[in-house]
Amino acid sequence: MTLAPMTPLAALPSPSTAVWQLGPVPIRAYALCIIVGIVVACVVTEYRLRRRGVAPGAVLDIAVWAVPAGIIGARIYHVITSPEKYFGADGQPLKAFAIWEGGLGIWGAVAGGAVGAWFAARQLGIPFAVVADALAPGLPLAQAVGRFGNWFNNELFGGRTSLPWGLQVHVMDPDNPGHALRDDAGKPVLEPGLYHPTFLYEALWNIGVAALVLVLDRKLRLGRGRAFALYVMGYTAGRFWIELMRTDEANHILGVRLNVWTAALVFLGALVYFVRVRGPREYLIPVGEPAAPVPPAGGDVSQVDLSAREAGARPVAPEGYRVVTEEQFRTYRETGAVPAEEPAATGEADADEAAEAGSEEAATGADAAEREPVDGPADEARPDPDRTDEDRAGAGGARPADRDS
Repeated sequence: MTLAPMTPLAALPSPSTAVWQLGPVPIRAYALCIIVGIVVACVVTEYRLRRRGVAPGAVLDIAVWAVPAGIIGARIYHVITSPEKYFGADGQPLKAFAIWEGGLGIWGAVAGGAVGAWFAARQLGIPFAVVADALAPGLPLAQAVGRFGNWFNNELFGGRTSLPWGLQVHVMDPDNPGHALRDDAGKPVLEPGLYHPTFLYEALWNIGVAALVLVLDRKLRLGRGRAFALYVMGYTAGRFWIELMRTDEANHILGVRLNVWTAALVFLGALVYFVRVRGPREYLIPVGEPAAPVPPAGGDVSQVDLSAREAGARPVAPEGYRVVTEEQFRTYRETGAVPAEEPAATGEADADEAAEAGSEEAATGADAAEREPVDGPADEARPDPDRTDEDRAGAGGARPADRDS
């Protein structure tokens, strides 16, 4: 009898190096993956913001605030949910600031990035819901790229498996971070067996979430932050079952990993928002957009700024934006005609109140006229403009009231 070989016929390899030295500067694969993911998210968001009417380059102004706030939020979430590593009996508190050693929580990244994006959007005069919806498909793509940083680090894998796509995992050298431990022959040491590549599962799931958001957003014309809520629901649904497969250390509540509970709660919150919020997709037109400089009349070359002409036209961000309907936005793009602002509800209420007040005054005047006795014919009751005050007094008439009184 011949026994089947225990060595798998196929497997996914893992990198044995995650850090490269460029002189004294370490180049970390984890950081590179995050940077590439940020670039991907910015490109997608910039494209979608322009289609909503936002001026070119706005995504860079948003990223300046959102990216640092997201990194800070991600680190804070990691430290709060894993305090024993930094504040336990053998913890090192200063290690809480060592972001380059890994340890970022996506929940904190989204929350912190949202705060930074909200602040930037407020400065630019862009509704935050427009920014969130524009970011919705780009964010899961960024997360998909960032997950490959875990692959380089040989971390966050799942349990043992015999599937053809099982992952080979290296034993990392604690004395040489970012490098696999090597045996006497200089070969990288592998963990026994194969493991579920949960980083790959999540990366593929995130790409699917991005596609789902793009398709449904195009079909349903989502607005008011509902596209972002759809992304949150899609991501947390996948994170729920992928988190259950992971075997890395984590805090537990009622025997279940903390991030499983977080995924479930965030999913429910996004679902409630998606169901309750309604409204059309928002489009923007600029408010207070500066006019292009006009050359002086008469051909006075001395008054022309040649340096500005050589530099070319530089886009200037408008002072703010006004929300319009999709039809108004299309007309604005085709003709350049700015749609008239609709009267505010308070203005209409004031006009109605004024009309009612005028009607009451007219009715009061009519009643008074009916009650006032008129002596003689109607022609005699009317004052003659050619008669003086003395004539009117002598005739027994009363002097009319002064208009300025």
